Amino acid sequence: MKKTFVLFIIAVFSLQSCATLLAPKKNTLAVTSNPSGADVIVNGYKMGKTPVELSLAPNQNHTIEYRKDGYESVGKVVGTKTGALWVILDVLTGLVPVIVDAATGDWKQLETKQINVMLEKKEN
Repeated sequence: MKKTFVLFIIAVFSLQSCATLLAPKKNTLAVTSNPSGADVIVNGYKMGKTPVELSLAPNQNHTIEYRKDGYESVGKVVGTKTGALWVILDVLTGLVPVIVDAATGDWKQLETKQINVMLEKKEN
């Protein structure tokens, strides 16, 4: 009975992937500007005013636009990167976790945790 339970646990974990089980489904991105109070638009949706912390999906790029009256708009793209630790853990646990995490993108994370821009005044 004990041996069967241990084999069951090993089978369950060998068929799962590390990042799918453990990685956060959202990453936090601190967004600031100088001067502060700029509207923050992420992928076309207004998300607040600077300074703001955003909770974003880590498996896709995000376009961030800063807008403030009297200042030029600024656009930035926050990309993703593969978390090396997830890849190492997947390789250590077998081929299936590597395939699952690669297919789902669950081992991705945002390439930065903060982004700051200097807004320039519009010329009249």
